[in-house]
Amino acid sequence: MKKIQNSYKKSGVNISIANKFVNHIAKISKKNVKKTDKSFNADNIGAFGSAFDISNIKIKDPVIVSCTDGVGTKIDLANKFNKFDTIGIDLVAMCVNDLIVQGAKPLFFLDYIAVGKLNLKKTKNILKGILKGCKISNCNLIGGETAEMPGIYSKDKFDLAGFSVGIVSKRKILNKKKVKKDNLILAIPSSGIHSNGYSLVRTILRKNKITKKIKKELLKPTKIYTKEILKLVNRNLINAGAHITGGGLIENITRSVPNNLSINIDLSKIKIKKIFKWLKSKNLSDLEMLKTFNCGVGFCIIINKKNINKVKKYFNKDFMPYKIGYVSESVKKLNLYNSIKW
Repeated sequence: MKKIQNSYKKSGVNISIANKFVNHIAKISKKNVKKTDKSFNADNIGAFGSAFDISNIKIKDPVIVSCTDGVGTKIDLANKFNKFDTIGIDLVAMCVNDLIVQGAKPLFFLDYIAVGKLNLKKTKNILKGILKGCKISNCNLIGGETAEMPGIYSKDKFDLAGFSVGIVSKRKILNKKKVKKDNLILAIPSSGIHSNGYSLVRTILRKNKITKKIKKELLKPTKIYTKEILKLVNRNLINAGAHITGGGLIENITRSVPNNLSINIDLSKIKIKKIFKWLKSKNLSDLEMLKTFNCGVGFCIIINKKNINKVKKYFNKDFMPYKIGYVSESVKKLNLYNSIKW
């Protein structure tokens, strides 16, 4: 009897399919790199490392800023609803929205895709979203890793992580030191739930039927704020910012002010989106909503009072900033007053 020979493919890892995906990445990335952009050579995709030339970037005293993030259990809903072309936008957004909190312009992005079994159609759709996110945030996808891991992930499961690098002039870095007493706190609307709180969302879904409208809302991609925020940074119209992610508004906004100052938020001013009203109706307290979801506020900016009209010029009506609070001197770090109007 002939002995069956072991192989990597029989173990669940198909190198030939992985190579096809790498070739697809290289091909589609070339199309997304501007012909005038000499910083990155897309021909190098698939090499051991990715090079990015910063010598032509005209920034005085440049500082490199980096961050990494994922999209949490929102990927489970992408699997459940068989929709994969927007989850990549979420991945880029979660990283570049953190970069701009420092005032940094995104330069490039790398992804990590881990799967139980490589499905070219699925991964190509995920990549489509990543490239769209890079285009919106004006950065290049310069590399990444795709790992086929049978036994660690089941056949249809996957996970995503992203890594992004940006650049900012030392004198334009946004930090706590620029925040002063009587500064205004403006809320910039979110596009929806974004990419946090989905473990709670999934628990609610197990107990409730949903409409097509709710289903669409649940996978709406995270808003990317780079274009608007960087305009404010370049014009010295912003003192600090906060990306409202895990921990919600009440935990993220306090990270942007020095210890001797306090945040004061009027909860009645928050413009609540319908998806959060639906979630609230599923027996969740106000506090649970505030510390889990963005509740309609995707990003906060702290500005000088005199600049409010100048700031608003750089936003369209769907994401127009509005005042929800101010900075003061107080023993308590966060002061919440009034109630949310659900």
